[in-house]
Order: sequence, then C-alpha cells, then structure tokens
Amino acid sequence: MPDLAKDTAAPAPGTGEALLRLEGVTLRFGGVVAVNDVSFEIRRGEILGLIGPNGAGKTSCFNALTGVYQPTSGQVVFDGRPLGRRKRYQINRLGIARTFQNIRLFQNMTARENVLVGADSHHRAGVLNSLLRLPLHRRETAEGNRRADELLELMDLGHRGDDLARNLSYGEQRRLEIARALATRPKLLCLDEPAAGFNPVEKQRLMDLIRRVRDMGNTVLLIEHDMRLVMGVTDRIVVLEFGKKIAEGTPEQIRNDPAVIAAYLGVDDDQLTDEEENL
Repeated sequence: MPDLAKDTAAPAPGTGEALLRLEGVTLRFGGVVAVNDVSFEIRRGEILGLIGPNGAGKTSCFNALTGVYQPTSGQVVFDGRPLGRRKRYQINRLGIARTFQNIRLFQNMTARENVLVGADSHHRAGVLNSLLRLPLHRRETAEGNRRADELLELMDLGHRGDDLARNLSYGEQRRLEIARALATRPKLLCLDEPAAGFNPVEKQRLMDLIRRVRDMGNTVLLIEHDMRLVMGVTDRIVVLEFGKKIAEGTPEQIRNDPAVIAAYLGVDDDQLTDEEENL
C-alpha cells in the first residue's frame, strides 16, 4: 500500500472545522429554480453524502460548488475564501477536485498519463524549462511519475499503468478518474455518482476505496443514488428535494427522518404508515 498520507493527521470524521460552506445558495435557470436558498457545510476529514430524488437539485448544487455554475445568489466559501467568480481551474488549484457522472478520461492516453494530467496542475516548470530539461522540470517529472504510480496502486490499477484508458474495464475507468482527481492534491474530493453501473462487489470495493481516501487526510463529498452505499460510507448526509434542503444528519437520523421517507416514497409526511417509516 503506498504511503500517501497528508502531512497532518485528519480530524475525527465529522468533528473538524468547516472546510466548505454553502451560504444561502440559489441557482436559477430562467424561470426554473434548481437550487433554492441551500446552506450546509462540509467538515474537514468527513465523508458527506448529498442525496435526493431525481430532479432534487443535487448535481446543480454540486456544479455550483465546483465552479461549473455561478450561484444566482448566496455564496460558496472554501477554506475561508469566498469562491466568487473564480474559474474552474482556479478552484481546482485552491484544492477542490471532482469526478463526473459520465467518464471523462483521455481514452487514447495510458492510465499513467491520465493521472499525470492531474499532477501537472501543480507543476511550475514552464515551456522553456521543459524544452531544455532544466532541473525543475526533471524534479517535477520524477515526482509526478512517482505519485502517479502510487495513486494507481491505491486504486488497484498498478498493473494497468501502461494500458490505454480505453482498454480498461468500466470499473477500472471509474477508479482511474478518482486517481486523476487525487493527483491534483485536493483538500476536498467531490465524487459525482461514482458507483453508477457497478455491481455489488464493485460497490463494496468502492466503499473501501472512499474510506481509504478519507483516511489519507482528504475530505469527501459524495453524490450517489445507491442508498446502501451512501448509508454505509458517509459520516453525515444532506438531503435535497425540489432544490431545497429538507434534512441533514447522520445516516441513522436520515434513515428515520419522515420528510426524507416522504420525499423518496412520494407521499406527504402524514400519509406515512408505520411500515413505511421503518424502511
């Protein structure tokens, strides 16, 4: 197992200070309100789940905090800094990395080269350094290759480093995306539907990997439809419905929250039977 631990130990799950805060974030597209006055925080060292029925606003909220969309009102504060109108690459350099629902790898590059793309985001050597192969370029190249190999090992892809991304299985490509995101050395790793298309064995493997990533000192935000996975791996959960936050708490609290049960079953709270409340 590669040693990718951070310089400082992560706080106990869910007990750290806020790393990221959404403060009254609203996101409108014409007359459609995708996110409506949503506030919550992600604490250092925790795995936070963001869930809700289809159309609840999860992905829109996710895109607002990763710089894909600019909030119509409210703000996102990361590590004490309002993100404002920063570009996505600037947000990445601040320490937020993400994966996507639809795999976005460079299919004609090797697995190692894909991870090196992530590592390159922090390299300081310019074109002249690279052309002349000056010491800074050589040091950064060696460090990038070392980290790429460590991350491939972490994702159980050490044996596939020289294979083209297009030749990896679906599950391997999903894990390669996580490795590439980690290569940017994020403080917050945002995973968008990472278990999509996985079988039960692959989902269990993914849960283990997410815990391993958190134990390295990372903070994780997870959007996922698979409730067994979410309940099994997260420290806290935020629930959205029709763009509004309807619940927040531990997996056990969320599992027994009448508003959450109603949202997923499509009934009013007072219509819930005792049997439904035990779901």
